[in-house]
Amino acid sequence: MNAVAYPPLRLAWMIWGLGAALYLIGFYQRVAPGVMTTELMSDFQLNAAALGNLSAFYFYSYVAMQVPTGLLADHWGPRRLLASGAVIAGLGTLLFAMAPDALWANLGRLLIGGSVAVAFVGMLKLAGHWLPHKQYSLASGLALFCGVVGAVFAGVPLRLLVSSFGWRPVMLASAIVAFVVALAIWLLVRDDPTEKGYASHAVSHDDETLSPPQGVVAGIRSVLGYRNTWLLFFIPGAGVGSVLTFAGLWGVPFLTTHYGLEKTTAAAICSTLLVSWAVGGPVFGWLSDHLGHRKPLYLLGCVVQLAVWSLVILVPGLPVWLLVLLLIVIGFFSGNMIIGFAFARESAPPRLAGTASGLVNMGVMIGPMLLQPAVGWLLDRYWSGEMLDGARIYGLDAYRNGFGLMLGWLVLALLLIVFTRETHCKQIA
Repeated sequence: MNAVAYPPLRLAWMIWGLGAALYLIGFYQRVAPGVMTTELMSDFQLNAAALGNLSAFYFYSYVAMQVPTGLLADHWGPRRLLASGAVIAGLGTLLFAMAPDALWANLGRLLIGGSVAVAFVGMLKLAGHWLPHKQYSLASGLALFCGVVGAVFAGVPLRLLVSSFGWRPVMLASAIVAFVVALAIWLLVRDDPTEKGYASHAVSHDDETLSPPQGVVAGIRSVLGYRNTWLLFFIPGAGVGSVLTFAGLWGVPFLTTHYGLEKTTAAAICSTLLVSWAVGGPVFGWLSDHLGHRKPLYLLGCVVQLAVWSLVILVPGLPVWLLVLLLIVIGFFSGNMIIGFAFARESAPPRLAGTASGLVNMGVMIGPMLLQPAVGWLLDRYWSGEMLDGARIYGLDAYRNGFGLMLGWLVLALLLIVFTRETHCKQIA
């Protein structure tokens, strides 16, 4: 009797890629309001605080959905999860595009954030079943790359479209794209290769959707019963939080104030940091799989980030070319966070893989959620009273105190990694 073959890699990557398409949409929606600020403030009569709140509604629901998403991925399956997420993302975008006032726009953003929150965990679940184990971390790293592609598209390209057609028609078109992705996922994606007559790469591919359901609290308790998983929850927020706190919020004013750069140049430098982060993810994922180790590379990445961030923050007046080079190094080594997903997956039983991934992804997003406002609070605390064109100007000491939180979290991450147990890229639980 002939053995059942594994699925062709072309088919496996196509199925994974449909999940990645929703992740790309999620990143695109995450930063899209940043290039539509004037239009949104005018249409909804918003001040800066209200506009910031409108953008933040995405993150509130995104983070809140991480653990439920893991449980749903374990017991409902990635196909239904991803297809439903894409449909709701389309509905949320439609609501946002047609919103008569800020209340409905906030609701639209809330739906978008909660729905695209399923993308990363759903992709990881598909990768665990469709792709060879040696390519799991590579898939995680490529997911980050796809996400940053979405963020880049929400920059200059989106700004040009909004200028040409208006923000509402562009958002309506974005909703249609989400609906198309939902249809493709429903028609083409299957939870496991056995549904298409192939062998599965999953460690255990018995119908996990038939396992006894458990509540959110029970699922978290089960996953946190494994030392690695709770350590890996706290670690990734250090690197990701630092990158997104700098590139996504405070980097531009820091560079314009203390390096005399134009805002467009400062924004380009911050984009370079994000792109190097996207490149580092797949490289670290591939290296970890290729070398058969998780812990040393994860540790190395954090050591380099801590050392180089210290130079950027504590050494004033660096040559701009050197500053850019240092930020590229930081971005690349921040890609080590991708290792944490495979690390956690191997540290919990296969039936809890989705929950473990959801917890790690929650830890990733909590980083910028906590660091961005915390750095802002310290900037205000050490503000000297200087103003320019109605905006506060923060001194170098204020930035050093604020960015010092990033260094502190990286030190904590290093200590926590030391206490993790190496999996050697194999299931240990």
